[in-house]
Amino acid sequence: MSEYLRAPDAALERLKGLHPQLIDLSLDRVLRLLEALGRPQDRLPPVIHVAGTNGKGSTVAFLRAIAEAAGMGVHVLTSPHLVRFAERIRVAGTLIAEPALAAILARVEAANAGQPITFFEITTAAALLAFAETPADLCLIEVGLGGRFDATNVIDRPAVSVIAPIDYDHQDFLGSELSRIAWEKAGIVKAGRPVICAHQSAEAALVIEAEAEALGARLIAAGRDFDAFGQSGRLVFQDGARLIDLPHPSLYGAHQFGNAGVAVAAALALNDPRIDEAALAKGVAGAIWPARMQRLASGPLAAKAMAHGADLWLDGGHNPHAARALADVAQGMRARDGRPLTIVIGLLKRKDARGVFQALAPLHARIIATGFEAEQAAPPADLAIAGRDEGLVIETAADVDAALDLALSADGPAPHILICGSLYLAGEVLAMSQETWPR
Repeated sequence: MSEYLRAPDAALERLKGLHPQLIDLSLDRVLRLLEALGRPQDRLPPVIHVAGTNGKGSTVAFLRAIAEAAGMGVHVLTSPHLVRFAERIRVAGTLIAEPALAAILARVEAANAGQPITFFEITTAAALLAFAETPADLCLIEVGLGGRFDATNVIDRPAVSVIAPIDYDHQDFLGSELSRIAWEKAGIVKAGRPVICAHQSAEAALVIEAEAEALGARLIAAGRDFDAFGQSGRLVFQDGARLIDLPHPSLYGAHQFGNAGVAVAAALALNDPRIDEAALAKGVAGAIWPARMQRLASGPLAAKAMAHGADLWLDGGHNPHAARALADVAQGMRARDGRPLTIVIGLLKRKDARGVFQALAPLHARIIATGFEAEQAAPPADLAIAGRDEGLVIETAADVDAALDLALSADGPAPHILICGSLYLAGEVLAMSQETWPR
């Protein structure tokens, strides 16, 4: 992999040097810093705040596309980045420029005055300051981890809160019970403000309903107050007031119908006349969100795959819930033409590898575990052991380049190849060519 170089990223190296990527869920430090910066969180355009385990980034992508199709300027904060730190902060529709990023980080560092702070808190404060100082019509903020004590949970009166599907992930920080995880996510619900909720398990739904009722928040729940589903290759959205026929979502996979439906419900909850059916349609059909069942058509790995007649896909699903959605997509892909399926997977050590392999086992696919350049990357041999415990035979490769060579070495029809698992791995793949850097 040494021949592939990531983008130089001075901002990231500075932040990593000053503020290691520790996770310490609390609002005290970020509120202190924001106070020193003049409370930029109070000077934002209307905010849609999005939490959840899986699908929150895709939901934000659909929301951004819908709002921009309506002619609105949109600020966006997402995490993590894939290739460059600047991907996290989109100011009025454009990724923040490196000089502006350096300047805003310097101001935030000065205001912090050397006091304890985490990497994500500095990032959040910088984004909110940049957003407050640039005009826009809407601000989309994705929760980093959890919700209740996440650094982004500093907006007292969001225009809309959104809770994407909740499942098990980050149990070391959020707890091992689904009700506890849901309680953390439901912390973004605010008194008297509408909250859009995706389809949830009964256990998670009860927690969210209780939080909304306690705070007098209007809960708009999928399956009860609205629904979205695929029909004849299109997305049908319906609520108590309307039925809207929309194009097939641009993001790949049946689960994206649900994410797009939640985004449509949130956009409609803004009650902005600019967001009409034409904007909804254009946004649903035009959203872009890298490393979420992304077909790679450029870059060195894609070129190698195409030279062998194979197609190459990339997805950052890294927990059992995401792996189940991934398995459904992969099963459909293989069923269409009968070609074999090969999965190249890399995970962080702290992830539930056995749970992921349980979800992938029914595919009976060839699986190759790979290493990647992250301190906490699970050794491929450890992943092979976890797979063996689930009855799978898993091959290993030192890196994704070697894994692809192995995937292409089999006799028979050219396979569908899916690189999946950690977003660090996805970022490594996208970093190999400027053509594939997220824009």
